[in-house]
Amino acid sequence: QVQLVESGGGLVQAGDSLRLSCAASIRTFSTYAMAWFRQAPGKEREFVAGISWSGSSTYYADSSKGRFTISRDNAQNTAYLQMNSLIPEDTAVYSCAADRWGGGRSTSLSAYEYWGQGTQVTVSS
Repeated sequence: QVQLVESGGGLVQAGDSLRLSCAASIRTFSTYAMAWFRQAPGKEREFVAGISWSGSSTYYADSSKGRFTISRDNAQNTAYLQMNSLIPEDTAVYSCAADRWGGGRSTSLSAYEYWGQGTQVTVSS
């Protein structure tokens, strides 16, 4: 049974930073591309960032480029999302996702086989 468990969300003020973690119970974690998506109230889920299985390639949405950094530790079966300079528009439920066959570039929800339950990030002004 594959599980992805996010942690690290919370309530912060604009300008603050947060680091999200995604712990994966995937035996072959190092062969999966990983990504972070988010869903704000009343909006569709959107791609935030993706990373290849090796970590050598990363991809970002325009809204997160320059402020967010995705990374992974294959020895720990964990992916991360470092979020800096947070703004109220970043308020959303953040979920991690795993893709066995892709490179982490895909922004399509259907490309990812496994999803976590999500962690709430709230940024106050």
